[in-house]
Amino acid sequence: MVRHFLPAVFLVLTGALACAQVPQAPAKPLTRNVEPGLEQAVKWRWMPVPSDGPAWGETPPMAPRPVATPVQDMSTPTPQSTYEVKKGDVLVVIARRFGLSAVHLKKFNNLETDMIRIGQILNIPTPDQARAIAPLPADIQKANAAKKEKKDPATEQRDTLILQIFLDREGFSAGPIDGKPDATLTRVAELYQANHPDASTPEALLQKARSVVGNDIFGQYTLRPEDYEFIMTPKAQRVEAAAPVGTKPRTTTAYDALISAPMLAYRGPWEFVAERFHCDEVFLRSINPEIQTVPQAGTTFRVPRVMPFAIEGALRQPLQPAPNSAYPVTAAIEDLSLLKIRRGEELVAVVPVTSARPGLRGRGTWTILNAIPRPRLETRQEPTAAATPAPRLYGAPETDPQPAPTPLLEPQYLAAGPNNPAGIIWINLAKSDSTEPLPYGLHGTSIPDQVKQYDSIGGFRMANWNIARVARLLPVGTSLVWTQAVPVPVAPANGSGTVPVAPAQIVTPADRAAQDAFVVPEPSPASANTPPTL
Repeated sequence: MVRHFLPAVFLVLTGALACAQVPQAPAKPLTRNVEPGLEQAVKWRWMPVPSDGPAWGETPPMAPRPVATPVQDMSTPTPQSTYEVKKGDVLVVIARRFGLSAVHLKKFNNLETDMIRIGQILNIPTPDQARAIAPLPADIQKANAAKKEKKDPATEQRDTLILQIFLDREGFSAGPIDGKPDATLTRVAELYQANHPDASTPEALLQKARSVVGNDIFGQYTLRPEDYEFIMTPKAQRVEAAAPVGTKPRTTTAYDALISAPMLAYRGPWEFVAERFHCDEVFLRSINPEIQTVPQAGTTFRVPRVMPFAIEGALRQPLQPAPNSAYPVTAAIEDLSLLKIRRGEELVAVVPVTSARPGLRGRGTWTILNAIPRPRLETRQEPTAAATPAPRLYGAPETDPQPAPTPLLEPQYLAAGPNNPAGIIWINLAKSDSTEPLPYGLHGTSIPDQVKQYDSIGGFRMANWNIARVARLLPVGTSLVWTQAVPVPVAPANGSGTVPVAPAQIVTPADRAAQDAFVVPEPSPASANTPPTL
């Protein structure tokens, strides 16, 4: 027995040692795209500081800015406030006369049954009051007709554009306008529907959008000589090659060029006009195919009919409003993707946000602090954290640890400008029990149409036109709560392959009382050496 057992043990040990000494190829780290010019900069600490240059962005407006005003829905007759029941009247007939259903009249008049009596006075709800109770019959008919009607792609794109333009005018931004439906547009539309009784269904919302935006969804903008205050000179632009019609050229920007620029201006007229009218640059090029050469002053563009982002006056002081106890402002970031702002009980704005680094997120309650216009970003090239050496394999030779890089004696700066990675405004944030700014803030971005494709430096980014609107809605001291509204999938426990879905959760300060106000998760293998900090 022992004679057979010992050789078996020897063979097992020999095989184990042989396997242990076989050199293992290191796992190839996952790679992520980084904003051009910042490939190394994302590994360093950065802090926002006020600009030391001229105070651009504070030009007084030349004319009143347009305001989107809803158009009255004329699909139902103008109602009177009351109706006196006459002989032969039936509740459903009375309701139909005013474009309502019996349900509207019963609930609005607190009736238990359909029984009415001669001489009884019925209160007639307005269309908005009725929609808060149930959809109007006309709305239901339109919805049914829309379901039967097959739309061609051109009609669908037009409806998407109308919806994007309308919601953007109302302060419910779904990101750059491009005529393409996506999950963000769907969620923003749902939030608008839930807070506007006259647009409580997708069909009613589209009808309202059509009535407000009208048939002319595009306007015109002529490039002016003064616009070039915010556009790079041709010599400073770095473009690989002329882009085909309807596409965006790639830019190649070196870090040295970024830190030496006196102002990080728009890379060209296309980018300037696209941001001014809240749209995707590729989309802007696609609707202006006749512009074949580099646009000059005097070039006229077709543009979406939104409220323009006039950068020349976007930073007029004061940037932030004073607190109003009668209508307190609160803010929440939902699912690390949407910033929602309420004034009292009213939801007044929704804008998309994206973290600059993977894994950067918040929990509990933070506080809105001061806004910094024209922020610069400062670094001494200090690493965000010490690199964690990979575990040494058994039998592999020891390697000398890499020396930590020496910080610069003098700081380097990324100048202010719309193409600064922090955009045109940085809003400081703090923990709920502190006034000390965190290294993460709410800020703009230089790549509004590419924030989902590129990592960068900073905190929580949004388009420059949105950060300009957000700053004017958030007083210092506003609470910012991190919430979760999307159901969280959990691992299947029954082996069926299906994933049960947990109910929607809301993360409140009480739930996180024992935790820090912000959380950075355990680094993944792809980002072990570059934690998500400024």
